[in-house]
Amino acid sequence: MTNKKDDLDLIKESAAKRILFLPHAVRQMSKPDRLITTKDIRHVVENGEIIEDYTEDARGHSCLVFGTTDRPIHVVCSPKQDYLAIITAYLPRRQDWENDYKTRKKS
Repeated sequence: MTNKKDDLDLIKESAAKRILFLPHAVRQMSKPDRLITTKDIRHVVENGEIIEDYTEDARGHSCLVFGTTDRPIHVVCSPKQDYLAIITAYLPRRQDWENDYKTRKKS
């Protein structure tokens, strides 16, 4: 992957083939204080923007995608040739992120 636009295109292409939710993602999405749906994930992947790039991830290249439904959502995903792997998804916390939910607060 070379730049964010190309990366986002690859994410969308992979998602159009199939989305695979890894067990950790399912656990995180189904927490009672989150209840993030597969529809929410698809919306973020199709309409969101890459805010962090993890080129050295042990599972292969992955990205943090930010998007909104009725609330801000972060999705960590890894595009593969035949599918998009959803590694995790969560609601970003104000104490960790700036008001745009795209910039990590400095500690």
